[in-house]
Amino acid sequence: MRPTVPYFYGFVVWIGLLFFACPMQAQHGDMLSRKIYLSGMKGSIYELLEKVTQQSGVLFIYDSRIINNEKQVRIKSGERTVREAIYEITQNRNLSLRSVGNHILIQLTPKEASVPAEQTAPLPASFAVIEGFLVDQQTQEPISFGTVGIYGTSIGTITNQNGEFRLHVPDSLIHSSLQFSHVGYLPQQVAISLVRGHHTTFSLEPKNISIQEVVVRLVNPQRIIKDMLDKRKENYASFPVYFTSFYREGIERKKGFVNLSEAVFKIYKTPFHTPQTDQVKLLKMRKISNTAEKDTFITKLKSGVNACLLLDLVKILPDFLNPEDLNQYDFRHTDLALVENRMTNVITFEQRPTVKTPAYRGDLYIDTENDALLMAKFEMNPRYIKEATSMFIEKKSRNLSFKLDRVVYAVSYKYWDGKYYINHIRGDLHFKVKPRKQLFSNSVHAWFEMVTCDIETTDVSRFVRNETFPKTMVFSDINFVYDNDFWENFNVILPEEELYEAIRKITSQIEEIQL
Repeated sequence: MRPTVPYFYGFVVWIGLLFFACPMQAQHGDMLSRKIYLSGMKGSIYELLEKVTQQSGVLFIYDSRIINNEKQVRIKSGERTVREAIYEITQNRNLSLRSVGNHILIQLTPKEASVPAEQTAPLPASFAVIEGFLVDQQTQEPISFGTVGIYGTSIGTITNQNGEFRLHVPDSLIHSSLQFSHVGYLPQQVAISLVRGHHTTFSLEPKNISIQEVVVRLVNPQRIIKDMLDKRKENYASFPVYFTSFYREGIERKKGFVNLSEAVFKIYKTPFHTPQTDQVKLLKMRKISNTAEKDTFITKLKSGVNACLLLDLVKILPDFLNPEDLNQYDFRHTDLALVENRMTNVITFEQRPTVKTPAYRGDLYIDTENDALLMAKFEMNPRYIKEATSMFIEKKSRNLSFKLDRVVYAVSYKYWDGKYYINHIRGDLHFKVKPRKQLFSNSVHAWFEMVTCDIETTDVSRFVRNETFPKTMVFSDINFVYDNDFWENFNVILPEEELYEAIRKITSQIEEIQL
């Protein structure tokens, strides 16, 4: 029997708005001249523009740094054109309005336009920058870890926990479309040319799918898992590929920032059916440390890179997917959900009450048509989390005690060129450290994540040995050469607000260490 917990992520302690509604049938003619009726009301600009969308079916694109979505505005009831409604709601008649297909692009007139002070330095002419936020259309809450990509290509990134993203688009693809997606939402597309150079808020429409009890009774969840395993050869690459991936890991202690390490890897990804291991080549790296930390113990994340490779659940089957160990778990078909515009069966699993050792619980999202595993969200069973402490913590000091609080993982795959590939991996580990003879413990949060930014399928071969990166070492200890020009142009996961603010406050600079 395989071990119940197959992964080991050790610690060394020595211590704008784009409004995507369901539009009404578009009418012929100029959308800006279309007559609509709005009732008298008071609300935010965002809410009032939603009323215009509901009445006319038009969608809006604008720079969220130009128009304040939260500003409260009062309008009178009556009929007006879409153009007049926009001017009335935004309280700015110096806006340039242009209809493009079913969208209305709102910009400042040339004489009013200015570059915001916080805008980043321009990229070389070979790239365009698309940036903004991804939010829930109904609640305006940010959508974390949403997929953002160039439609029809393998180029993409994800949103951070605040729903924010930045994507560098080659000029050769400037006439393509962006695609946004997330589990439970209808995916949307928008022309890159409409949002190029703007900081835009994009919204996704929730898609709730009701499931009847009779469907639940008829679905055999273990059969769904078996079909997924049987069809791996059809759904996943049976040949090696190169991934260009962005990786980052961080440590937070007592709600304070300790360090952040980021890198770009080229990964030789082996097929799911081969026992060969993946290889990693370090291309670029940077790290920031808070030298103001004065605690008497040091926390470091060990094997975070290797953990990401082990979390390819299709290749390295965890016990909740391994046919030999399925009897350790209870499985239930609990829902239907959209993932990348694909209907999926949601299979919820949890270790059986008779299993007394640490194991996992979570949800699997498996395509209803082709049986591909598209996403998995799971965590260490809280019932046995304390017993799992020794599996995740390496203690180097007798003066410290440790207690694991929570371990959570998320894995997603994306479809490209007929196959599914790893898209995003995230791991969050929470634990407490208590120095002996002290009354209170310190909360520590360690996390790692990796996103696939590009995929290559031609001329793929294994790296020579001296090019490979030691996957199991403490990544933050590696020396490197910092390359500012490279980091200006590469797709990364933007820091969240809290992380960005912490980085801004610390006095340490990005380390520039020569190899």
